[in-house]
Amino acid sequence: MSNRYVIKKIIGALLTLFAVVVFNFFLFRIVDRDPLSKYRGRSKLSLEQREAMIRRMGLSGSKWDQFVVYIKSTLRLDFGRSFDSTRPVLREIADRLPATLILVGISTALTIGIGLYIGAKAGWARGSRFDRVSTSGTMVLYATPEFFFGMLLLAIVAGRTGWFPTGGLRDIGANYGFVDSLLDRAHHLVLPSLTLTLGYLGSYSLIMRTSMLETLGEDYLTTARAKGLKESDVMTHHAVPNALLPSVSVIAISFGFVIGGAITTETVFSYPGLGLATADAIRNTDLPMLQALFLVASAAVIFLNLVADLTYGLLDPRIRHST
Repeated sequence: MSNRYVIKKIIGALLTLFAVVVFNFFLFRIVDRDPLSKYRGRSKLSLEQREAMIRRMGLSGSKWDQFVVYIKSTLRLDFGRSFDSTRPVLREIADRLPATLILVGISTALTIGIGLYIGAKAGWARGSRFDRVSTSGTMVLYATPEFFFGMLLLAIVAGRTGWFPTGGLRDIGANYGFVDSLLDRAHHLVLPSLTLTLGYLGSYSLIMRTSMLETLGEDYLTTARAKGLKESDVMTHHAVPNALLPSVSVIAISFGFVIGGAITTETVFSYPGLGLATADAIRNTDLPMLQALFLVASAAVIFLNLVADLTYGLLDPRIRHST
């Protein structure tokens, strides 16, 4: 991969991130021009307290002065303090980030593996019973909101059968050892992970099926068959690797949608991650928390898209040589 291609993609990602930072600054000042009016204090703020908090939040001076303070604070990863907990926002995010990474990581891995397998098999066996059933089923799953899946699993699987916990990250007050603690957390992860997996299964399977259909008429498949290769080998070694190329970008782009789905899923299951923190911040008008969460989620999507572009260039030399 040429250095020019890599540098071009990195510069594009940095410019996109800068645009998000600028948008982030103006967006939350439009939402609430006077954040202190909804500050969750127990008593009315005095004039001195109000002025001190305005300076601490970087809301003093002109919009340009505020923007300069905001850029400097963002570069230092100083997002201020949460209106709700009064703790530093960065600490709040750091405490909740591992839970969301585990949830989203597990569900994404399951969705990619199962979805790509279903899409590849359905596309290769176009018109078969498996194709009809899997395509219809994944489209229904993809069109159904995640919170609906969550409530169904919560009511039927957790509520009636009692097989899984109804929420949380672990059993509160339980004194487990290391292995038992891991099993307890895995037990709490089953339903939230299953909810996200079912919700986004269709996005991967449908893209993979479409890619497989496009490769069916390619000459290299005819050549492989003429060499006497089995159909399973033709599909595994020739059709699937080429059909996977469009899925690389979809995996990175859909990560942002998975984060969005984690908000509703974590809320339904009271799962203490960034999704639940976002819902709480919206409910309490916690603007510093919302601003930081928006920036973190956007930066994650931009980074993953950069990884996808670079990976795509490695997999398909035509991409990097044409840019």
